Amino acid sequence: MKKHRCGWCEGDDLYEAYHDQEWGVPVYDDDTLFEFLILETFQAGLSWITILRKRENFRAAFDNFDYKKIANYKQDKIDTLLLDAGIIRNKLKVNATVTNAQNFMKIQEEFGSFSKYIWEFVNGKPIKNNLKNYKNAPATTNISDALSKDLKKRGFKFVGPTVVYAHMQATGMVNDHEAECFRYKEV
Repeated sequence: MKKHRCGWCEGDDLYEAYHDQEWGVPVYDDDTLFEFLILETFQAGLSWITILRKRENFRAAFDNFDYKKIANYKQDKIDTLLLDAGIIRNKLKVNATVTNAQNFMKIQEEFGSFSKYIWEFVNGKPIKNNLKNYKNAPATTNISDALSKDLKKRGFKFVGPTVVYAHMQATGMVNDHEAECFRYKEV
């Protein structure tokens, strides 16, 4: 019997694997939260499948998403990234990644971890929605608006409410799997 999946991922093996193994699983690890933050930043204005297909290129280009290294990138490294055809070569997004890494560490210093900071916006536990169809998922919520505003106040770039809500979905802060999806109850 075929598993019922959220409609957005069906028909592409990479999308289905991401959906089945990662999307919506609560993430409390700062390294993984930062990886998703980078990927969501680059996804702004593009499709998620485009980013997934380039994920390993991003991993190689950005030192395995090591925010401590990224925070210290100099102009020569940024110039090299802008020549890398394996990633999205957007100067504003590359520069934002460096800035966001620096601000990520400031949040860690203030709160003990980025995870503690971000999960407070949902009182430490995932919000479980009850969607019949993925198309009914909101693009933003009051929580993503508040989180976006706070991140921007802290100097983050490319963290509008839609990007932030996508990050919340990806990292399991909100469960937007369709109620009939086999992953809905699992996560």
